[in-house]
Amino acid sequence: MPTVVPVKFEYAARDLWFDPKESGVLEGDHVICQTERGLEIGLAVADPREISQEEFEYKTNKAELKDVVRVATEEDLSRAEELAAKGEAALPVFRKFAVQEELEMKPIGVEYLFDGEKVVCYFSADDRVDFRQLVRELSHELHERIDMRQIGVREEAAVIGGYGHCGQELCCRRFGLSFEPVSIRMAKEQDLPLNSTKISGACGRLMCCLR
Repeated sequence: MPTVVPVKFEYAARDLWFDPKESGVLEGDHVICQTERGLEIGLAVADPREISQEEFEYKTNKAELKDVVRVATEEDLSRAEELAAKGEAALPVFRKFAVQEELEMKPIGVEYLFDGEKVVCYFSADDRVDFRQLVRELSHELHERIDMRQIGVREEAAVIGGYGHCGQELCCRRFGLSFEPVSIRMAKEQDLPLNSTKISGACGRLMCCLR
């Protein structure tokens, strides 16, 4: 049976499965993983476990698992901190140029990929945005290859974080975005008030915990 380890990445909508190989990874370890974007650092959110072939094929759509390359070293963690700091410093630059270009978008975050290949700028917007000039401006200012990614309101809440009406960390931040659809009928069945402000989360959508 396949062995998998779930890994959480800062800007990923949900935990992703990887092949732990001989890395010795355990829950709570930071790990360096091979992904479609290159090497990335993430957090193992559970110990490796065996799963059935049926579950594996259902969850991965029969795609081949990428590998955990290694448990992160002190050097890896230091590099991750440096890149996170660079991302925080670049966010005001992203915002400045978005305003300067009069674009209808909300800059959310800037991610410097671990292997140094490029910088990903995340934003939310109601419609499609022509950001070609913005990419040129950012590339010139940051001296990096720029990739733009538009995210939805739930992803935005997961990235920014915060606390819900219950006082707990937002579900989308705490558990990822692997929830089933939520409907107003679920609130009715629980005799909850149908006031939208009481049953909506930070993202403005129905609270995931209504399930």
